Amino acid sequence: MEAVNTQMTDKAIRDYKLVCLAREKGDEKAYADLLRIYREPLYLMLLKMTNDPVEADDLTIEAFGKAFRSLHLYTPTHAFSTWLFSIASNNCIDFIRKKRLQTISIHNVCADLEDGQNDLPIASSNPTPEEEFITTQRVKIMHEVVQMLKPRYRRLVELRYFEEMSYEEISEELGLPLGTVKAQLYRARDLLYNILKDRKDLI
Repeated sequence: MEAVNTQMTDKAIRDYKLVCLAREKGDEKAYADLLRIYREPLYLMLLKMTNDPVEADDLTIEAFGKAFRSLHLYTPTHAFSTWLFSIASNNCIDFIRKKRLQTISIHNVCADLEDGQNDLPIASSNPTPEEEFITTQRVKIMHEVVQMLKPRYRRLVELRYFEEMSYEEISEELGLPLGTVKAQLYRARDLLYNILKDRKDLI
């Protein structure tokens, strides 16, 4: 554990202790506590930036995911909350920028059609036999990779992504606090990412 900045508040020191427990001990409660403490204020900030509750919620989840995957980079020179909100803000700005570019692109296509330039090639929505085979293989590989996870993580991933259950439904199904479900799913995604990196040539 690194030396703590003497200018840090009691709250910042509390957060840093949770960060250390999470990244050094894999403490699931520490992940859940960080999520519980900052989920609402982070969501409210992102809601102001996007003015869209659904996008704000998705970006909140993304921000925690990025932060949890990068805990090894965090140092106590600044408060964890400052670091976390910076990650969330930058991620949101990137999202808004990409969304704006996509909107401009769609607008240009619509303008071309209105001008009579409607000779755009329309791709068939039906997959080719080769595409169907590749999709089937990817699904098979994903199932194999998920089986490599520890049972508690494997079950969460199966419920969330294969059975498409909501966080609330998973919480009720497994009898776990909602914050714990979300924190463990972040960890599961991180583990999956690391496994898939070694098999990217097959995906």
